[in-house]
Amino acid sequence: MTEIFDYAIIGAGIVGLATARALAARHPDARVLVLEKERAVARHQTGHNSGVIHQGIYYKPGSLKAKLCVDGARRMAEYCAERNVPLRRVGKVIVATEQAELPRLEMLRARAAANGVPNIAQLERDELAEIEPRAAGLRALHSPHTAIVDYTRVAETLRAEIVARGARVQLGARVTKIETRDRIQNIIADSEYRARALVNCAGLHADTIARLCDATTDIRIIPFRGEYYLLAPHAQELVRGLIYPVTDPRLPFLGAHFTRTIYGGVEAGPNAVLALAREGYNWQTVRARETLRQLLFPGFARMAQRWWRVGLFELYRSFSKAAFVRSLQKLLPEIRATDLTRGGAGVRAQAVNARGELLDDFCFVETPRALHVLNAPSPAATAALAIGEYIAARAITAS
Repeated sequence: MTEIFDYAIIGAGIVGLATARALAARHPDARVLVLEKERAVARHQTGHNSGVIHQGIYYKPGSLKAKLCVDGARRMAEYCAERNVPLRRVGKVIVATEQAELPRLEMLRARAAANGVPNIAQLERDELAEIEPRAAGLRALHSPHTAIVDYTRVAETLRAEIVARGARVQLGARVTKIETRDRIQNIIADSEYRARALVNCAGLHADTIARLCDATTDIRIIPFRGEYYLLAPHAQELVRGLIYPVTDPRLPFLGAHFTRTIYGGVEAGPNAVLALAREGYNWQTVRARETLRQLLFPGFARMAQRWWRVGLFELYRSFSKAAFVRSLQKLLPEIRATDLTRGGAGVRAQAVNARGELLDDFCFVETPRALHVLNAPSPAATAALAIGEYIAARAITAS
C-alpha cells in the first residue's frame, strides 16, 4: 500500500517550506510531504528575491500583509540568528523626489505607525544626506531595521530542519493530476502520493493546481518579470543601504530602487513587464499555450485597459537602458549608464481577478481537504514564518 501522509504541500519555495515547518511543529507525529517539481528548493520566486526583510511600511493597516509582515520580520531575524544565517540591518530610505509625492510619503508614514513598524523616522533633505549622501529627495522616511538576507539559504535551512523532524521533501515531482478518493487526496506526480490534506503553495502555478482540485475561483496568475541591473564595483559606494522611491498605492509594485545585497553588491531595479511564460525570466522564453490562456482570460483585457500606459512604459524601459537609467537618476542623480551592467530577473506570480484587479493582499481558497495559497506577493519571503503558521492553522481546520 502507498503511504498515506497527513499533509502534502505542493511547492518548495520559502512559503511551502515554512508551512511544512509549522505543521511539523504543531503535530510532531504528523507525516508531512513536500512536493517540488524542480531538482532543488527555492528555484523560482524565493531564489530570485532581492533579499530584503521588509518591516511593514507599505501595507494597509488591518490587512494580512501588514499583520504578517511585522510579525514575520521579527521571526525571520530570530530564525537567522538561531540558525547562523547571515543577516545585515542596512536600513532603508523611501525618498520623495517631487512635491506631488509628499502626500503619499505621509500616507506611508501613517501606515508604518499604525502597523507598529519600529523606529520609523521622517527625514528632511539634510538628514537624508547624512544617511544616503548621494540620494536626491525633498523628504524621506528612514527604516533603520530593514535588513537583507539570502532567502535561498533560508529555504535550504528550512528544508534541512523539516527533514530532520521527519518530513519528506520530494524533488523532481511535477504534479499533473489530483483526485479525491475515499477522503484521501491522490496526487499524481513522478509517482502517486496520498495525503489526507493538501496545501497548495505552488506560486507561479498555484491557480493551475487549484483547478486540478476543481476550485471555484475567478483568480488567475499573471506573470510579471522584474529585470535588474547591477552596479559596477566602482559605483557601489554611491549606495550605503537601500534607496526606494515613493510607491504608487494603486499598484502592488515598489518601483525601481537600489538594493545592497548580503554579498556586497548593489542591484538597481526592477521594472515590471508582462512575461511570456510563467517562468519567463527573459524575452527568449515563450510558452505559447500559457500566453494564449493568459490573453483569453477576461480579467487580462480589463487589467490591460486600465494599465496599458504603465505597461508600455515598463516595456520601453525593458529595451531601453537609457530610459531605465533616467528612472534611477531620480533617486541617484550621479548614476550613469556606464555604472550599470545587466543583472538577473525574477518573475512575480501576480494574482488577477476577472474584473482585472491586481490582488494586493494574501489570498486563500479552500476546496474539500485542501487549502490553496493563490496570492502570496511581497512581503511573502519576509513574512514566510508567520505565513507558515497562519497557513498551518487554516490547513488543519480545512482537513
